[in-house]
Amino acid sequence: MQITRKLLKDYRKIKQEIPLLEMELKEMRETDSGIGNSTIFDYRTGQARPQSVIGFDWERYERRTARLEKKKQKVKAVEEWIDNIEDGQTRCVFRMFYIDGMSWIKIASKIGYNGNPDYPRIMIRDKYLSMCGIK
Repeated sequence: MQITRKLLKDYRKIKQEIPLLEMELKEMRETDSGIGNSTIFDYRTGQARPQSVIGFDWERYERRTARLEKKKQKVKAVEEWIDNIEDGQTRCVFRMFYIDGMSWIKIASKIGYNGNPDYPRIMIRDKYLSMCGIK
């Protein structure tokens, strides 16, 4: 999977959506929320009569399952990409911001740039992204 700025930007949101989708799928399996209603035409009398068919909505369940798997793949790709950054400080900055969800102010104070929260963002993250050709 290609790492882009958009994927990195959406990483936190995607990671938050995974447990919600898992819970929704579990609820669909265990409660009546997975039951769907569809209309078919019954031609037993020779004329089309609409009939209601009730059952588990497999199409919706499979769409949600596919969406969940796609989100998990994106999260895994970003985490592997961050783990493969060779420079320790750069890897640490990416991990703190994207995976741990820290603010730039907190990251700056942790790496020793207390008065300058823009330093890790501009001089470490942005510089690394431009070096990798990620726009």
